[in-house]
Amino acid sequence: MARMGSRRHLKRLKSPRHWPIPRKEKKWTVKPSPGPHSADESLPLLIIIRDVLGLADTAREAKRIIHHGEILVDGRPRKDHKFPVGFMDLLEIPKIDKSYRVLIDKKGRLYLHETKEEERYKLCKILNKTTVKGGKIQLNLHDGRNHLVDNDFKTGDVIKLRIPDQEILDKIEFKEGNLAFITGGKHVGEIARVEKINIIKAPTPNTVILKSRDGKMFETIHEYVFMIGEKEPVIPLPEG
Repeated sequence: MARMGSRRHLKRLKSPRHWPIPRKEKKWTVKPSPGPHSADESLPLLIIIRDVLGLADTAREAKRIIHHGEILVDGRPRKDHKFPVGFMDLLEIPKIDKSYRVLIDKKGRLYLHETKEEERYKLCKILNKTTVKGGKIQLNLHDGRNHLVDNDFKTGDVIKLRIPDQEILDKIEFKEGNLAFITGGKHVGEIARVEKINIIKAPTPNTVILKSRDGKMFETIHEYVFMIGEKEPVIPLPEG
């Protein structure tokens, strides 16, 4: 009889290329749980604790740390060692007084950028909007969250959420002149200013023309444009 359902484990050779794990030393690795980010766009919490931060030597040690509730993701303790952590998530370890924001480097890999912010917040991109019962507007965000608001938001805008209570502190409009972080394509990991938004009345995606920090112009699809500020980024970013 054929096996039903998906496998509980993942072969290392088939894991996403951005995962920082040896491919041939062992056969299996942890498979992310269903959650706010897809497997291709996230890192399981166990891999972050053991392989990225080096806080544990083995999977057993990493599981012990996680299961004790010592790791916060977006302000909430996460005890599932398979929990998927993705772009713009805020990871905190109160026991050692460390905080990290998940970003994407210029090779398209997720990495942890240490931050010292006193205010706990994160940026979330609005992927689409839906009208729910009662005529209210629901924002569907890039990290799987849903948020009920008035109609003063549009697809492509980014909202600044205080965590863990999810109060909206501010918004960054998807418009010309604002700063963006590029999340995919040839210019992934770059910070650039939006020069022009091309609305294409066809099945093909809209495109955006941007100017990089060194003055070079380039074009990418709107899906890869994540707004991070107006004149300056609203989150601390690495130099360069």
